[in-house]
This record gives sequence, C-alpha cells and structure tokens, in this order.
Amino acid sequence: MVYRFGVFEFDDETKELRRNGRATALEPQPAKALALLLSRPGGIVTREELRDGVWGKDTHVDFDRGLAYCLSQIRTALGDSGDNPRFIQTIPKKGFKFIAPVDRVGAQAPSPEPKARPESWKIGLAVAGFVLFVIFSFSRVFLDGERSGDQVLIAVSVFDNETGNIQYDRPVAGLSDLVVERLTKLDPRIAVIGNAAILRQPRNIRNLKAVAENVRADYVLLGQLQQGESGLRFITHVIRLKDETHLKANRLTVADANLGGLEAAVVEEFERAVREQVLNRPAN
Repeated sequence: MVYRFGVFEFDDETKELRRNGRATALEPQPAKALALLLSRPGGIVTREELRDGVWGKDTHVDFDRGLAYCLSQIRTALGDSGDNPRFIQTIPKKGFKFIAPVDRVGAQAPSPEPKARPESWKIGLAVAGFVLFVIFSFSRVFLDGERSGDQVLIAVSVFDNETGNIQYDRPVAGLSDLVVERLTKLDPRIAVIGNAAILRQPRNIRNLKAVAENVRADYVLLGQLQQGESGLRFITHVIRLKDETHLKANRLTVADANLGGLEAAVVEEFERAVREQVLNRPAN
C-alpha cells in the first residue's frame, strides 16, 4: 500500500518516505509511527496503539521520550509544526491524528500487452537500455552523495541545553526542528538534514568529522543554551565541515526564564547566517 498526501508518498511495505519522488530519510521507529497514523487518516491513533505498534508490548523503553522523538522526526521530515500542524495534530491526553487528505494506492494490474509491430523489439531494447542507463546514473549520484549544480547540504544538529535545568531540554531540542523547517523553505540551492541519528548525539560525544562523513554535509549548525551570570543566553554556530572552520557565531540574550521570544530570534539568526555565509548574500 502506498499513501499519497501533498507532495509526499509513503510506502507502507518498505517504510520509505518520498518527497516529490525523492527519498526522504526517516528512521525505522518514526517510519512505523507514520505508517500507523496514515492507516487511519482523520482518526485518533492513541498513545497506547503507537507504543504497541512501534515498540511492542513486551519492550520496555522510556515511552514518553521515545514517542516525542518519533513525532519530532516525522514532523521534521514533513516540514510540519506541532503548533500549526498541516499533517499531524496532537490530541491532548489521547493521541495523534493525521489531518491531511490521504490517497491510498494499491498494486495496479499490468496493462494488456499491445500487439507487436514489425521491428518493435529493437525499439523496446533501445528504450530498456536507456532506462537502465538513467537508473544506474541516478544510483551513482545518490550513493556517492553528489549534488547537482551549486546545491549545498546543511546539517542541523540537535541543540544543547547546557543550563543543567531539564525543563529546557524539550524546548531547546524543538528549536533545532524549527530551524530545519525554516531553512527547507529558504532557497532551492540548499538541502537540509536534521533527522539523522548522528545529529541527535549529545555534545560530549559529537564528532564533526563523523558528521561530515556520515551525512556528507557541507555545513553544520549548532546551538547552545547556557546559564550566564546575568541570565540565560543562546549561542549559534555555523561551521564549514571540510575544514571545521567557524564561519559565524553569535550570542543571543534570553529575556526571561520562560524563553519568551527565543524561538523567533534563533530561527532568524540562523536564517541570516545561512544567507550571508552559505548563500553569500545579505539578508533582506
């Protein structure tokens, strides 16, 4: 079964998500959760159903954290937002609902074979050879990580809460998803990845060289929430991965302990930095 919604397709059998025909990275557990949501468009999938379907009844995990991670990954892949959802709506104390229209496409029966014309086998052989060449060429580009033209790949690492206060863990991690969402709409010359497992590693074991090799990104964005003497501050970083050069770092002051206004300031700062340092053009 293939589900189609917006510019996306999801193959329930292979658990592959595609955007405009191109594969979009999605880890196995978020893919299982998305499959459950798509199987019941417009209906509520309870938290318990997601737990059983993704992890199984006999598996013991930190369910709340695992579920939050899955939903975050799905929303990042879809460019969705929990505050203003286009695809996945949170139903408080119940579960989640897939709210976008979904078309289901099953296996199609093969079309009747047309009668062969004289010498048509030669045409068919030439077409088949051309198709194989295209497939092979595409596969080489995909597997080798090459990108056409001037397109660059930006990795967004999960941002770090370095205050020691766990109440900031979730909002700070959510900030990285907001930056991914904004940058995916910024310019066709850039591609953005934020849902790879290596980008979710904590700062103390993060290795920029490994990030470059694993996701083949050109740049990585990092962020840190810190406790200063006069209050909270958020540090943004733009790093070119080939030589691990800091292109830009900036310090944003957090006005209050509730992080009021931080989301917009962080997103705007990273967008400005990408325009200036990656796209080489001033912000509007």
